[in-house]
Amino acid sequence: MWEENLKLFDQAAAEAGLERKGKSMPYTSANGHMFSLLNKDGELGVRLSKEAGQAFMEQYESGQFRSHGANMRGYVLVPQDRLADTSFLVSLLKQGYAYAMTLEPK
Repeated sequence: MWEENLKLFDQAAAEAGLERKGKSMPYTSANGHMFSLLNKDGELGVRLSKEAGQAFMEQYESGQFRSHGANMRGYVLVPQDRLADTSFLVSLLKQGYAYAMTLEPK
């Protein structure tokens, strides 16, 4: 599952015009802030504003993203069945990028 989800993540990141970074823990970042991450279980998390994150979790019956056994504050878990929807994922990554750009640069 990890390899398949990595391919889906890479495709969506490329279509969104984003550079995917990291080898063992693939992620995207902007403005010095990481905003998406593929964990070791092949789950994808995207960082959104508090309001957008809450709406996302309610709409997609999702929850908070976890990586290395810890809740990633501000990240939502992208449901597995949504990963293959490239246009959905591209839009979500762009939303994460836009949010990262509102944060104070690191």
